Amino acid sequence: MLKNRSEGSIEFKNRDISAVLAKIGQPYVRGYLPAYNYQKQLLEEVVFSYIRKKPEAEKTFQLFAESAPTPKGLVFEKMLEEMPKAEALLQEPEMVYRSPVKVNYIELEQANKSVGQTGESIALEYERWRLVHAGKESLADKIEWVSQTQGDGLGFDILSKNTNGTDRYIEVKSKKLTKEAPFYFSAFEYDFSKRQRSSFFLYRVFNLKAEPKLFIANGAYDEFCNMKPTQFKGSF
Repeated sequence: MLKNRSEGSIEFKNRDISAVLAKIGQPYVRGYLPAYNYQKQLLEEVVFSYIRKKPEAEKTFQLFAESAPTPKGLVFEKMLEEMPKAEALLQEPEMVYRSPVKVNYIELEQANKSVGQTGESIALEYERWRLVHAGKESLADKIEWVSQTQGDGLGFDILSKNTNGTDRYIEVKSKKLTKEAPFYFSAFEYDFSKRQRSSFFLYRVFNLKAEPKLFIANGAYDEFCNMKPTQFKGSF
């Protein structure tokens, strides 16, 4: 059907489509990282028109956000990956008033409890493996899944240990998409990361529909990722 298009041009077109979807807060095409240097007006209208004519498209987005993750195995030796470069991070979804989809399903997926708990349990098991692998079994026994034992609202999910015995505060952000997908954190979580910057670690667990992967970032959020406010509080 596309005899006059090279494989490269088809790949870039799929990446452009991914960019349009990510821009409006939707899951993007698996295997095609969004590329934002597309012809915005023309391509957006084509994608939006397709979604309007295919109401089942939004149902697919919703199913993605609400479905449980299906990890296919934990291989700790191969789990850790490099953190994405800052310029590769996906943009926060923009306000596109003509968008046919009004729900940010990328954000909704992060709020999915099954996704969050699966990612946290994987991070917990990875931590135990990391310390045991480093010959620190006694420290591995001290790990606490605080979001389960003490509840949410502490600013982190797992209290672990560094190999020297000091505390390691771990916040887990989980995703079925790739590691470049945007994630969301509260003002309280941001403040905690600043107060505990040397001991605070983000564990970004991703690819939860296949073989789970993770990358680790240390420091306050504004030191390792791009930040953009998405909500405001008004008062009189």
